[in-house]
Amino acid sequence: MYFTEEHDFFRKSFRDFLEKEVAPHIEKWEETGHIERFIWEKFGEMGYFGINYPEAYGGMDLDLFYTVIFLEELQRVNSGGFAAAMWAHAYLAMTHLNKEGNDAQKKKYLAPSITGEMIGCLCVTEPFGGSDVSGMRTTAVKKGDSYIINGSKTFITNGVYSDYLIVAAKTAPELGNKGISIFVIDRDAKGVSATKLDKLGWRASDTGEIAFDDVEIPAENLMGEENMGFPYIMQHFALERLIMGINAHARSEWALEYTIQYMKDRIAFGKSISKFQALRHRVAQLASEIEVCKTFNYVTTKRLNDGEYVVKEATMSKLISTKVADEVAYECVQFLGGYGYMEEYPMARNLRDSRLGPIGGGTSEILREIISKMVIDGKNYKPAT
Repeated sequence: MYFTEEHDFFRKSFRDFLEKEVAPHIEKWEETGHIERFIWEKFGEMGYFGINYPEAYGGMDLDLFYTVIFLEELQRVNSGGFAAAMWAHAYLAMTHLNKEGNDAQKKKYLAPSITGEMIGCLCVTEPFGGSDVSGMRTTAVKKGDSYIINGSKTFITNGVYSDYLIVAAKTAPELGNKGISIFVIDRDAKGVSATKLDKLGWRASDTGEIAFDDVEIPAENLMGEENMGFPYIMQHFALERLIMGINAHARSEWALEYTIQYMKDRIAFGKSISKFQALRHRVAQLASEIEVCKTFNYVTTKRLNDGEYVVKEATMSKLISTKVADEVAYECVQFLGGYGYMEEYPMARNLRDSRLGPIGGGTSEILREIISKMVIDGKNYKPAT
């Protein structure tokens, strides 16, 4: 219904690429928290960062189901941190460049992002803000032909090793969320500093806390219109939340697939543990929930690809899919017994990595409130014009 022969060929070639070029390095990257530059360049050479971007800047301008495949296959390497580093670059930082950036900004930042020569990060969350985007304190004060940026951001994926930052800051603090603007800032700009954070999971990715101390940038680094940052951020949340929903169903599918094979091979009381009804029924329940999430995520992807503004459905996708993924991760550790608790088996990492799902990109609590406003209060969110 959604995937053509071309999609299937892409899936196979990308899976082969990940097995050959990525999988052998995952353990080192998980240990060091540093994904080496060569793999970004290889992704770029193969065109994987340009899937959805215009041909004018080196992209392939393909449909969103190529993105689904990209996300699903990344989950199979069992490193949420590596996967996040790739998709945060390609679908957070680069999405803003593509949608709000002008031609000069796209040539300077988007084109080399597609080739893997530059790495980007998106800086919205703040130490005191969290899911409250409108409560951000970072400011951008106009001074002649420049802006002066002061403030801080935290929990930023690719926040330490990226080459540029897409930064949300208040240009008119008195206007609240109507006074936020978006800027692109070079990593080596004077006054930009980053501290690497130590995390429970996603350990391969460099998550950073970033400080801006009187950072002076050219006024031409403003992206889109001044004070339009909030609606820009909001309209891209639909894609980000759907991405996290897809990640969740793919991670769950992989984990259950691995666990079922383990159960078939594991003998207890003279037979495979996959024959015990108490376990079989739990697996059946989890498989059903995963399939429901996947089907809903595919339907939502199709609608987004067709140009619909699916903020409600994408929010639901993330809310439910990440909840199911946590249940699957927890149960799969249990199905493996003592081995599930061992680092040499993949379920321990999967459990840690999965736990970020209901937190990052908007907590489940915030998502429920957003959905409540739509289904109870009749609120209708619209894209930025």
